[in-house]
Amino acid sequence: MPTPDRTSLEEIVAAAWAVLEAEGLSGLTMQAVAVKVGVRAPSLYKRVRDRDALLALVAVAAVDEVARRLEPAATLADIARTYRAFAHECRQGFRLIQSAGADPASLARASEPVLRIAADLVGPGEALEAARLVTAWATGFLTMELAGAFRLGGDLDEAFEYGLARLTAALTPAGGL
Repeated sequence: MPTPDRTSLEEIVAAAWAVLEAEGLSGLTMQAVAVKVGVRAPSLYKRVRDRDALLALVAVAAVDEVARRLEPAATLADIARTYRAFAHECRQGFRLIQSAGADPASLARASEPVLRIAADLVGPGEALEAARLVTAWATGFLTMELAGAFRLGGDLDEAFEYGLARLTAALTPAGGL
């Protein structure tokens, strides 16, 4: 097995995220991560204080990944669809973002594209409120979708697009509802 010096913090966080996605929150143990990176569990503690610290690092990595994906977005639809794709591809990472605090710098990077597009739609004076509206709607929809909470039938892709169209219209000055 490699020595801890040959195992970087980045490798540990990536392994932890992979374990989280495969096994869920309860399956994310220091032992499972150690096996994934090829060291013994006690070696991880040279890089990470404990499981809670590791979860916080994975949450930051997930927020950073959302930020990376959202960066090229040019429209509200790009933001919402990219966020939805992330939630479907990284279900546990999405859930972790909602439950664990990421550092303010990561959150600011992830928020920048949403704020930029919101400012384009409603102006800088109301950009924060509009960005919060978009984020709350999308997060609520995705949380319910991933939990299987929409049980009345219908096409969820159509429902998502319906909500997105209405939200976009409401935030577009000339085309509000």
